[in-house]
Amino acid sequence: MPELRAIAAAMVSMIVSLGTVYSILHSTFLDTSNPFITNNHHLSGTHYFASKTNLLNTVFLKRAWGWTTVFFLPLFLTAAPQHRLRRAAQYLVATISWLAFTAWFFGPALLERVTLLTGGICLVHLEDCLDVPVPVEYCLNRERISYASHPHLFPTPFQAFEGSPRMPRLRRGHDVSGHIFLLTLSALFLGDQIRQSILQTTRRRRSWPLAYALFGAQALFHLWLISLWITSVYYHTAAEKFSGLALGFAVFGITQVPLWLSRE
Repeated sequence: MPELRAIAAAMVSMIVSLGTVYSILHSTFLDTSNPFITNNHHLSGTHYFASKTNLLNTVFLKRAWGWTTVFFLPLFLTAAPQHRLRRAAQYLVATISWLAFTAWFFGPALLERVTLLTGGICLVHLEDCLDVPVPVEYCLNRERISYASHPHLFPTPFQAFEGSPRMPRLRRGHDVSGHIFLLTLSALFLGDQIRQSILQTTRRRRSWPLAYALFGAQALFHLWLISLWITSVYYHTAAEKFSGLALGFAVFGITQVPLWLSRE
């Protein structure tokens, strides 16, 4: 019988693949690298999960690794003492990788560097179909700008746009799906931690704390699978989704090094 790691990997791959095919056949996806459409999903008015303000996105997906950490900790604390070091090492590797690709890596995050290297530009959005290119440093520094605060960045015709400062974004280029990457990593990581905890129950009597830890982790695992489907259906191009998927698998492979070293 296949082990849980293989089952989780197959489920993640199948969900992203089927979701991507569905998005192409039914034209439900949003090309997030296209500056002319990325600020307004064409289905946001009719499909709840196509809106970035949906509860799943605002509460869970924007804090995905935080939630994964919360549900990993009970598994870690109920683990056998001799196994905690390697499980902590796995978590540390995954966390550092998440930060390096999505937040900071001796400067810009690695995903931002990919976007820049593949032709990305920095744009500040003023209103529908109106974006002004600005130096890339404003995107990398995440500095809010407006005509009032940075008049030298805006041509004279844009003097009328005196709205509140806005955060510029990198557009065009290859926008690797950070959601697919993080959800893939989170689901595979949790699946592996659940597997290790289940193996532990076969070696000693199951405790109530461990049972509750397993229940919570499995619930979050299934929520991440649902989130993968939604992201695959509504966001990013096929290439961007599959590059995020491949990256998630690659980082998960690195988290297996502590297990290989311990020969489990």
